[in-house]
Amino acid sequence: MKVAALQMVSTPRREDNLATARGLLEQAAAQGVEMAVLPEYFGAMGARDTDKLALSEQPGEGVVQSFLAQAARELGLWIVGGTLPMASTAPGRVRNTVLAYAPDGACVARYDKIHLFRFDNGSERFDEGATIEPGDAPVQFRLRSRDGQAWCVGLSVCYDLRFPELYRQHARAGADLLLVPSAFTHTTGQAHWEVLLRARAIENQAYVLAPAQGGRHENGRRTWGHSMLVDPWGEVLAVRPEGAGVVAGLLDRERLRQVRLQLPALEHRVL
Repeated sequence: MKVAALQMVSTPRREDNLATARGLLEQAAAQGVEMAVLPEYFGAMGARDTDKLALSEQPGEGVVQSFLAQAARELGLWIVGGTLPMASTAPGRVRNTVLAYAPDGACVARYDKIHLFRFDNGSERFDEGATIEPGDAPVQFRLRSRDGQAWCVGLSVCYDLRFPELYRQHARAGADLLLVPSAFTHTTGQAHWEVLLRARAIENQAYVLAPAQGGRHENGRRTWGHSMLVDPWGEVLAVRPEGAGVVAGLLDRERLRQVRLQLPALEHRVL
């Protein structure tokens, strides 16, 4: 199955970002991609953290959800929109939510980001917990590719990448592919992004597809980019350092089987 990570450099303007996302989805479809995954905050990277509150949507309705469902139907793609702000019961907060859509436009899975990023090195400061209410449960969904093969897909977002226990739960559920839509800062991404992605692939013997924000944003933030596809042996199959674009590659069921057969680490788990 051919999949793609869509890299963006989102602005504070939702309409502009959705137009960019649509263009990238069309490029992916033209390349024969069956599932395309958008990065964290693809709809908007606001000037302030609180800007996302005004863009929050209720389940089943809203500009971004309509956009994703329509694009999936018109392009015949599985589309994973990671992420958009969804309404929360906590005052002054939203959920940072991944939604997965089937080619018929139906929403088949929702995951709310569990781990919330906090970082302060003296010059950069982030605290997602100030505006985001965390989720509390891992989520997988299953699909059949055009050749009839079944794939189990585990969902995660950005900072989740630092918590291997989440991905181990995906592995226990049978995940073949782990998705990590992200907006890693340039500082943390340069230090840790690739090594963490490759580690999650290796230890769970699964493909990892990680679409990212990648560049200098209008709000002054710089994101690391390097959207990539990693195979179950930890080999980077495709990567894009910076700028908007499509990072496409093939998931090979036989490669997955060989890795798990020659080194059956998942069967050797004790804890």
